[in-house]
Amino acid sequence: MGMSIPQYLGQMDIRKGVVGLATGAGFIYLLYKAIRAGIKCQPPLCTASPICIARLAVERERHGRDSGELRRLLNSLESKQDEYAKSMILHSITRCVYLLEAEASSCTADDINLVGFMLDDKDNSVKIQALNTLKAFSGIRKFRLKIQEHTIKVLELISTVWDSELHVAGLRLLNSLPLPDYVHPQLRRVMPALMEILQSDYILAQVQAIRLLSYLAQKNDLLYDILNCQVHSNFLNLFQSTQPGSLLFEVLVFAERLSEGRNSPHYRAVKWHYNEQSLHEALFGDESRLADRLLALVIHPEEEVQIQACKVIVSLQCSQDVGVRPSSCRPSHSYFNSGE
Repeated sequence: MGMSIPQYLGQMDIRKGVVGLATGAGFIYLLYKAIRAGIKCQPPLCTASPICIARLAVERERHGRDSGELRRLLNSLESKQDEYAKSMILHSITRCVYLLEAEASSCTADDINLVGFMLDDKDNSVKIQALNTLKAFSGIRKFRLKIQEHTIKVLELISTVWDSELHVAGLRLLNSLPLPDYVHPQLRRVMPALMEILQSDYILAQVQAIRLLSYLAQKNDLLYDILNCQVHSNFLNLFQSTQPGSLLFEVLVFAERLSEGRNSPHYRAVKWHYNEQSLHEALFGDESRLADRLLALVIHPEEEVQIQACKVIVSLQCSQDVGVRPSSCRPSHSYFNSGE
């Protein structure tokens, strides 16, 4: 803490090689934060500090070999630790996975199982950090199938633990993975929970939930379960122009995919029945006011929202026309009344 900047740089042995090492803005930023931190690194628990991350980056760049930091963290996770320590170690592992791709790629399926085991911890903060770590590892192709094995557990957590941060972490993980068909039964069971998260007031969780639902809406065997899911009477508030643009865009994408799905020959081959308070009735029922919301969004300040609102309008008009002429959309049968 009392060292001058030259002394600190000397300790890190950076004066000789910093010009060659500073190949990008990311390194410069890490080095800047490391200098400001001015503390000594004591692995593994302080690895989340800026100076430790800078040291890891420098070491890897300088020597072109593993620093051993990630392996040391994983080994420490196997030891008995309290909840706070486990949470910090997992957070550090996540940072290392993103920063040190070569070291992360050398990890094993046992390492993924070790992290997955933390999803059963009694402390929510540990669960959240474990989800974040699995999300980091999901960026490495060879681990995706192994991580998929934890999908059902993640869905269980999302549907049974009402914690917004956990919802965000779990949904981000699910959205980073291709979901295998064998989890579809579990997805049906958690559909009400996903719809509740979508209708919550936490924007980050809402965006992640709607992205997952949009993906699932493209699955023929799940489309009816989504459309028949019960929603609140004020569901269309999600389409209000006062909503954040990022959420509005995702909600409109969801509506377009639902409209396209229900208009497909596969779906229209069956006569479906919906609950009065279902998502289908809220969006596509005779009493729905979706058209009014969409028209208001056509003049939204954000261009991507305008464009997506127009796509939904076109999709809805085609949906009305398909019963008359399945091969095309005709403007004479509009979803909107002639005055509009």
